[in-house]
Amino acid sequence: MKKFVKEFKEFAVKGNVLDMAIGVIIGGAFGKIVSSLVADVIMPLIGLIPGAGSVSGMFAIIKNPNGVATEGLTTIEQAVEAGCTTLNYGTFIQTIIDFFFIALSIFLFVKAINKAKKAAEKPAAPAAPAAPTTKKCPFCCSEIAIEATRCPHCTSELPKE
Repeated sequence: MKKFVKEFKEFAVKGNVLDMAIGVIIGGAFGKIVSSLVADVIMPLIGLIPGAGSVSGMFAIIKNPNGVATEGLTTIEQAVEAGCTTLNYGTFIQTIIDFFFIALSIFLFVKAINKAKKAAEKPAAPAAPAAPTTKKCPFCCSEIAIEATRCPHCTSELPKE
């Protein structure tokens, strides 16, 4: 049992698990913000378009067992109270619109973060090349130390530079 608890503790405090948990929590809150943006800002603006009305209130009566007159039923709630079975396609369309704007918002957010990361990661100006530490012997063409006055390979005396 102690081994199990130890393994679980190691798993739970790994960086990836904590990062994922934080991401899920922030993602849920972000989803609520975007849903509110769509429901409270964007959809009312769409409703200003002549004839657009409310998308989420659109429905069709697919079964009317009580034979109730359907002309007076203008909301889903009224139709359900009258005993009708409804196909709430407006709610589905609203959910698709919510998804689109949530995906668009996340895309723009991630794009902004990636752009900020790239700007922060830009390398500094390239460093000047290091001063040479070796030279070639003019007699045997071997690599030798730059301070050498005699070649260790061919033992020739090197000219002063």
